[in-house]
Amino acid sequence: MNEQTIQEQYQHIISLLQQKRLKEAQSLLETFLWDSSNWSLRNRLEQAQISYRYMLQYMKQGVNDPERPKLYRKLLAETWEIADQVRLGSLDEVSSHYYHSLRKNRKRLPEEYDIATLRKVLESFPDDMAVCRLMPDNQNLDAVLKRHEETNQVLFLATWSNSAWTAKDEQQAKELLESELLPVNDLCLFTSAVTLSLMECFDMRKFAWLLDATTHAETHVNQRALVGIAIALHIYPARLSYYPELTARLSLFNEDSSFGKQLNRVYIQLLRSQETEKIDKKMREEIIPEMMKNVSIMRNMKFGFEDNAADENDLNPDWEKAFEQSGLGDKIREMNELQLEGADVYMSTFAQLKSYPFFREPYNWFYPFDMQHSSLIKEFGFKPTGDNAILSLILQSGFFCDSDKYSLCFTMAHIPQTQREMMLSQMTSQDLNDLADESKSSSLRQYAQRPDVNSNQYIHDLYRFFKLNQRRLEFRDIFKEEIALHRIPALKEILCKPGLLAAVADFHFRKQHYTEALEVYQNLINQNHTDADIFQKAGYCLQKEKRYKEAVSAYCKADILKPDHVWTIRHLATCYRQMRDFTSALEYYRKAETIQPENHNILFYTGSCLAEQEKYEEALQYFFKLDFIENNNVKAWRAIGWCSFVSGKHEQAMKYYNKILDSRPLATDYLNAGHVAWRLGNLEKAAELYGKAALESGSREAFREMFSKDKETLIKQGINEKDIPLMMDLAD
Repeated sequence: MNEQTIQEQYQHIISLLQQKRLKEAQSLLETFLWDSSNWSLRNRLEQAQISYRYMLQYMKQGVNDPERPKLYRKLLAETWEIADQVRLGSLDEVSSHYYHSLRKNRKRLPEEYDIATLRKVLESFPDDMAVCRLMPDNQNLDAVLKRHEETNQVLFLATWSNSAWTAKDEQQAKELLESELLPVNDLCLFTSAVTLSLMECFDMRKFAWLLDATTHAETHVNQRALVGIAIALHIYPARLSYYPELTARLSLFNEDSSFGKQLNRVYIQLLRSQETEKIDKKMREEIIPEMMKNVSIMRNMKFGFEDNAADENDLNPDWEKAFEQSGLGDKIREMNELQLEGADVYMSTFAQLKSYPFFREPYNWFYPFDMQHSSLIKEFGFKPTGDNAILSLILQSGFFCDSDKYSLCFTMAHIPQTQREMMLSQMTSQDLNDLADESKSSSLRQYAQRPDVNSNQYIHDLYRFFKLNQRRLEFRDIFKEEIALHRIPALKEILCKPGLLAAVADFHFRKQHYTEALEVYQNLINQNHTDADIFQKAGYCLQKEKRYKEAVSAYCKADILKPDHVWTIRHLATCYRQMRDFTSALEYYRKAETIQPENHNILFYTGSCLAEQEKYEEALQYFFKLDFIENNNVKAWRAIGWCSFVSGKHEQAMKYYNKILDSRPLATDYLNAGHVAWRLGNLEKAAELYGKAALESGSREAFREMFSKDKETLIKQGINEKDIPLMMDLAD
């Protein structure tokens, strides 16, 4: 079988299991196993089939077995697990993907390469490093680092490729988690390996280990584990229902409200990471080109003259004015806001800096940043001093994910020393003092230790791995998928709390994901956790989806809870207008007018509704008022011109169309002005205006279609129907 056939066969089996068609699934799995030499899996399947046959036989005989539901659930889980292993084993034989070659190589590892043995090597690392520090010229440092990093590599790859932990593996992994001697970075790397392994194949024991790891004292560890839990639940939304022990553990976690808040925060961070491509595009197409275009402004604004202390803050006000007029100020403020929110604004900067040899090994993408890594010591030395000390402090600040920190260091290392010093010298002396100031540097480190910063930067690391590594096409990219943790049955009690759901809904709402936001707002409404804001936002989402009748219903509920709120009233009017219920729309526009009598949009649409009801005299009063309070309002002129024309005030109509034609005319303006000129008897001018309308509309067909819509209006204004085709020819 080839890869496609294996995947299709597997998916068919899983589909049957999801439909609770266990007998058919087992039969198909038996065929799937036919060519396999794995006798252990064959025996497991045979035992599951025998157990199921006995269960069905007892049921047929009318035996009352209270354990039957439990046994059935276990048989479903066992069959699914066997299918997982058969799929992986089959792919190992035919796939050239990195993961499957890794699994084949794993079989050649000596038996002593278990978690416990590797843990002992890693635990010795701090002592080995302490000895190195006492030796002249850090003797044996290279050997100690090499041993430590190679051990981490073996542990990472062995864990990643191990699709199903044994009870022994699980126990040794727990001992590793509980070790007081193991360096934190090593435990972080192991946590990532467990997550990657889970992404390839569900393993109850690994999931349980991640749950344990979320309670670890070290923030870097518990946040990686929390992200791993979120990803595993996304990939296997229904799988936990077959493992009551896991759902029971999640229920226990639910008793601590902080777990739900943390998981929800990671959920939103994962959603935010899916905005990275939009941000990346904005950086490449808008921000960076704009900065390059305005580089002279940026240079002038950056510093005052250092040799004149009295004038050093006396910046030319024209620079700031030019900066704001360029539009760059708004874009940079937008980027700053995104960064403060936790958005990944550095992806475009560092995407080109992942070609260093360090990133050729997949496990290095998950290696926590460590200035003691051999790759960095080789470039910077054992104890960073001088400009390297400043660089070290910057790298501890928590502004970059670990992957980008390595990229930054490798880039700095490959810049000549003189240029590197020049780059750092661009910082003002005050900036250097700020970094050197103990209280401020301490604040930077505290920021880097915050749980939300840790989880967010780790997600950025994951994003880079799945988007930038050389073998990215071989892995499932969850960042391309719809992530909806609140829908997962096992998380219903944890995440479907009003405050947490509202945070998710508001995130989608701010990012203009109206379909997703509406679903969550509807969930809140169904829970009877509602206020005017939720109904307003739900109504707005419905309005954006052009579901105007439902939007009206939501807005009316908001209006009851928060009466006379002008925003609600205006949007009710808009929805009714879109539904062409101009009587109801007018009612709400008039209500809004009493609150905001000078609002230009309210005046315009009130007049529009009156015009649609053919109440042209009243409509004109609103349009004239709008024209009075806002100079050069072409929109008001168009409305006045048309209402004047259809109400028989042709001279007045021509006056306003002439103003429009002297301003910013559209094809419809030439067309309507032609109508008025024709009605006034100026056929030559009418033909000329129609000709311009035809030219502006882009094609003769588009012009004819536009003209035909006004045919009945022209006839009502006294134009002879028989003359219309003649005028059309005149306009050519």
